[in-house]
Amino acid sequence: MNRSDFPILSETVHKRPLVYLDNAATSQKPQAVLDAITEAYTHWNSNIHRGVHHLSQVATRHHEEARQTVADFIHAKSSDEIVFTKGTTDSLNALAFSFGEACIHEGDEIIVSAVEHHSNIVPWQMLCERKKAVLRHIPLRDDLTLDIEAFRSLLNDKTKLVSVAQVSNVLGIINPVDEIVRIAHAHGVPVCIDGAQSVPHMRVDVQALDCDFLAFSGHKMYGPTGIGVLYGKREWLDRLPPHEGGGEMINHVRWSGTTYNDLPYKFEAGTPNFVGSYALSKAIEYMQSVGLEAIEAHERDLTDYCEQQLAAIPDVRIYAPSLPKAGVISFNVYSHQKSEISHQQQLIHPFDIGALLDQQGVAVRTGHHCAEPLIDELGVPGTVRVSFGLYNDRSDIDAFIAALKKAITILA
Repeated sequence: MNRSDFPILSETVHKRPLVYLDNAATSQKPQAVLDAITEAYTHWNSNIHRGVHHLSQVATRHHEEARQTVADFIHAKSSDEIVFTKGTTDSLNALAFSFGEACIHEGDEIIVSAVEHHSNIVPWQMLCERKKAVLRHIPLRDDLTLDIEAFRSLLNDKTKLVSVAQVSNVLGIINPVDEIVRIAHAHGVPVCIDGAQSVPHMRVDVQALDCDFLAFSGHKMYGPTGIGVLYGKREWLDRLPPHEGGGEMINHVRWSGTTYNDLPYKFEAGTPNFVGSYALSKAIEYMQSVGLEAIEAHERDLTDYCEQQLAAIPDVRIYAPSLPKAGVISFNVYSHQKSEISHQQQLIHPFDIGALLDQQGVAVRTGHHCAEPLIDELGVPGTVRVSFGLYNDRSDIDAFIAALKKAITILA
């Protein structure tokens, strides 16, 4: 894992070396990905699938080879099960519309979990409003893990879909999605996995998981923005209607009606992001050159080390401490001073911590992390979140801890 492969890591922020610990929001890009984008626009930029000329043929080949690279990466049975989207949010919205049109009726129920990102809540809420269906959620246990027994009790004859994150973007907890899939399938219920925070950090095998759908983004796995993936089992994608209309997704258009293209193209209206797909394939190749197991082990070491350092700082409260995590830690800092009213330590607002860390060149994320229901359950206005990528090392954590101690000295 060569940090020099990532040009942005040599940048300075406020005259300090950049320490980038906001990978759960977006990852930085290796030179191979940057070169791929330049290559595409410089040497073979042309609309795909529609031209017989050389540039179009080259662009089409790269786009479809990228689709196969993605299919192999997540161990899909066929590249026909890979739909390119704008990102995880777009994938989940597309699925919510298509699945809703085909499978959801008044009184039906959809299950998500208490740790979901808004992208895996709001599209289902919108669907439920449109179809007069009901959205339910798996509650948390005291240790902030999902209550699987409660999940079992939520399943009934009205349940039509379960959609859960494999990794919480706030807590970093790795949810037992394999068990969730088995339980749901025993009731004949399909499962969608939000893989935005898992696919970049661990090996995800859709056939081994037996999930029906998987959504993830390129920009969180060292690829470009504006490209994502919706994986779906062929039998489901064949069954679902397209969510958008226009060019590329059609077979024939007549005034009497339209017939749709074969998989996966019936879900890809308009000009695809063929530059993004090509660059995503290069990001995947980069990750594979490092090794998924090596990435997972490296980030586990960083997470454990960082959590140990945080735990040694008085007045720092870590959420879900000591639980296995995928490169994400959320915490808050409390003042030495106690409130005269409650006689409890007062929370130092996460934004203030984040701002002082930024002044020292350390990039973290603060706030509700697009997961307000979970933050509400934690009873705080937000958290400070550090998240790791394959290019981080212990020196980044040491710099972060030193900066955090200085911030606490100023604020506490």
